[in-house]
Amino acid sequence: MAERIAVVGVGRMGSNMARRLKESGFEVSAVFDAHRPIAEALAKELGCVAPSTLAGVSALADVIITVVTDDKAMLRIFAPKGDSLLASAKGRIFINCATVSPQTHLDVEKLAKKAGAASLEACMASSITQARQGTLYLMLGGNEAVFNKVKPILEKLASSMRFVGKTHTDELAFSLNGKNAHFGAPINPAAPDRITGGSSSGSMAAVAGRLADI
Repeated sequence: MAERIAVVGVGRMGSNMARRLKESGFEVSAVFDAHRPIAEALAKELGCVAPSTLAGVSALADVIITVVTDDKAMLRIFAPKGDSLLASAKGRIFINCATVSPQTHLDVEKLAKKAGAASLEACMASSITQARQGTLYLMLGGNEAVFNKVKPILEKLASSMRFVGKTHTDELAFSLNGKNAHFGAPINPAAPDRITGGSSSGSMAAVAGRLADI
């Protein structure tokens, strides 16, 4: 793929994802962070640009990966007015990896569509080491045609990846899966071929294995 890639939010996760993509042969054209010195240092390392504005990021990239901290930060970078990734967003694809509420992902998807762009929700179940090594666990929601278009990029970031349908269903599927980034998903000894569940998966497996009564 010849797409230019930008990463917005280059803390420990975002910066290592950018490094991984650069080493994998992709063109990382721009990086951006609210703390500008971080972006400038990474841009120098990768040989790319650190735009001073979010609009400048969209102007320099075809695919934009966002890795911000929370709902407030996510809505800020996709603001319908003022400096925003939505400026010059027509034809762009946003891959949103932030851990935010399902409603925020839906709101961003609508805003992107209105601006003529596409948006994917990418739920990550991994940490910094996996980001650097390209072994993230990703669950993605959105339009499948958009997913297939950027799949070669995602494959360099993840060793395990699932497309689960519409935006925000990846959050639901992740909760149902119960996969832990460090230990994997617990195995139900009574039905090892079935998923144990989400936040209660460990206790459910313990009861099934007769290690606990309740």
